[in-house]
Amino acid sequence: MRTALHSISYSGSWGQAKLTLEEIIQRAAKLGYNDIMLAGKRPHASLLDMTASARQRLRDTLSANGVGLACIAGYTNFTADAEHAEVPHREMQIHYVTDLCCLAADLGGKIVRVFTGYEHPLLPYSKAWDLTVAAIKECAKRASDVGAIIAVQNHHDLAGHSAGFQLFLQAVDEPACKAAFDAWSPALQGDDLIAAARAIAPWTVHTTIADYVRVPRFHYQPDLVNYRRDQDYIQAVPMGEGFIDYRGFLKALRDGGFTGTVAYEMCSPLRDGCSLETLDRYALRFLEYMRQ
Repeated sequence: MRTALHSISYSGSWGQAKLTLEEIIQRAAKLGYNDIMLAGKRPHASLLDMTASARQRLRDTLSANGVGLACIAGYTNFTADAEHAEVPHREMQIHYVTDLCCLAADLGGKIVRVFTGYEHPLLPYSKAWDLTVAAIKECAKRASDVGAIIAVQNHHDLAGHSAGFQLFLQAVDEPACKAAFDAWSPALQGDDLIAAARAIAPWTVHTTIADYVRVPRFHYQPDLVNYRRDQDYIQAVPMGEGFIDYRGFLKALRDGGFTGTVAYEMCSPLRDGCSLETLDRYALRFLEYMRQ
């Protein structure tokens, strides 16, 4: 399995240190990563900024540092803004994903990660499902035209559980539609993580990893002189210190035939702060964990 560093980790999105794409690629090489996973939006690989000259500079930076392109992370929500059906949001997103596929090819890669959609009160679940299946099916067909692959991540509400995720991939039924199956969602949902990984491994070409601990939350109720249990807060911690069984998950993926890239991301507030030193320490710990 090849290792990749997700550029979103150094994007400043959660108050953490912010680096340019060139700086992140150089840092990934220095830390010892094989590849980079590029966020397909600002402040990183936004299509608005990826001119021909910018693409050439990025190719040169990747080559000079010996870093490959694991994938480009697309940010989609195919059920968005159902209140305004006259706005062609799905068409815009299909166009966005298609252009990301072209960017990936230009940079020497082929995988574009996408999401499904969040549930929307104006869309019955079956309608949201059909719209999203149709959108990703079209994305996959257009990806195939430029030699790229769409990898669906189990992140948003729609098809978020592993059982629904398998059905979703079967419904799309396109050779260029694969899975970017992650452990985070099934672990939080109480799913059988190992069985899920084993079942979805044949589709999986990429996975993204981060580890977490559960922080119990309670609200005090004075009239009862007691506490009400609330949902846990999920706090990002260094690899191996959290509750997600990544050893079992990665073994199940590998046993199922997975040979793709494993990316590390810091995409939420970290337990130990947001300094550049902390980001680097977490990124290095991931590589140590993978070597073990």
